[in-house]
Amino acid sequence: MSPEELLQKMFAAAVDAAQPRHCLPAHLPPAPAGRTLVIGAGKASAEMARVVEQHWPGPLSGLVVTRYGYKVPCERIEIIEAAHPVPDQAGLEAARRILALVQGLNADDLVICLISGGGSSLLPLPADGLSLADKQALNRDLLKSGATISEMNCVRRHLSAIKGGRLAAACFPARLVTLAISDVPGDDPINIASGPTCADPTTCADALAILRRYAIDVPPPARALLESGAGESIKPGDARLANSETRMIATPQMALEAAAAVAREAGVPAHILGDSIEGEAREVGTVMAGIARQVARFGQPFEAPCVLLSGGETTVTIRGDGRGGRNVEFLLALGVALDGHAGIHAIACDTDGVDGQEEIAGALLAPDSLERAWAHGIRPRDSLANNDGHGFFQALGDSVICGPTLTNVNDFRAVYVGAVASASQG
Repeated sequence: MSPEELLQKMFAAAVDAAQPRHCLPAHLPPAPAGRTLVIGAGKASAEMARVVEQHWPGPLSGLVVTRYGYKVPCERIEIIEAAHPVPDQAGLEAARRILALVQGLNADDLVICLISGGGSSLLPLPADGLSLADKQALNRDLLKSGATISEMNCVRRHLSAIKGGRLAAACFPARLVTLAISDVPGDDPINIASGPTCADPTTCADALAILRRYAIDVPPPARALLESGAGESIKPGDARLANSETRMIATPQMALEAAAAVAREAGVPAHILGDSIEGEAREVGTVMAGIARQVARFGQPFEAPCVLLSGGETTVTIRGDGRGGRNVEFLLALGVALDGHAGIHAIACDTDGVDGQEEIAGALLAPDSLERAWAHGIRPRDSLANNDGHGFFQALGDSVICGPTLTNVNDFRAVYVGAVASASQG
């Protein structure tokens, strides 16, 4: 098996490990005495809803919202598609309908909430006084600012009528069980879809500090909401959350462990460096190149051959006008730093099948990638400066395109380091 084949097989295993059909059924709660209502949002929510339908022993109804192109057929749960990563009117209407569905429930009823990555933009119900246009403008600015996912979600929670525990409060006194697929570093449920069913310890002041930190132009209604404290979310200890629990059914770590098992079965040691690595994608790529070089040259901290695995969510501060995403930015920076180092191959993909805003999961890097780019008249450093990772790897025919995976445990990165080179190799 070639290094490229092994890396692609590992990515497929990582995605498969997070499929709802594998990880959801064991977490379903017992049927209630009253009604069962299914709601949710995220890139995996439609597939999660289908699995709930297939395994639920009694009647149920509900509504979930997912990204355009991620809809799957369900018989009793309505599926609505909306925009990601910048919200649209369809998402706003879906959020309104979900909030209306949970009104008037009683203590005998059960709400199953299906939450996965992408839910923040798919539930864009602005707080009183804000418009969808305000939310869209802030989302665009946050996405290109370089803010971390936790920082972005802190702002979103305090400008929302449904996030930051507000959906859970609306479900009270019904029992609420949230089944979550984590796409965030640390698996903190308040950061998965901005925590619509979770208590939020952060504050309006925290959100304002983040907006100042990244010099983001705040619409006057949003600033007034935050400065007045009227945007405070549901806090820990709120009595309306007493009947609520969250079950994490799939995480980045689970996906990395599945990929590591594939490598080991192929006779290649695999080492998980972390499931929650953050930072600028190009800087993470440069650091990972230094680790791979140390392995190749000195056998430290691991003997080669081996695979170095990592997950999490890096960020990209947009400087150019190219076509890219976090994973191809990481991979291009890795390639530039490795400069054609023999025996080192890599893959970096988003487990939802979309890196950035294109239907491209990520790409593969080979020792000859830079050489082939130059032969095409492409300057790798210029592509990196222009945030043009997709343009770079597409020109080489090395993009990874798998279509919607119907799950999402965020970024998957694997670096294969071949046999130890001589100490003179740089």
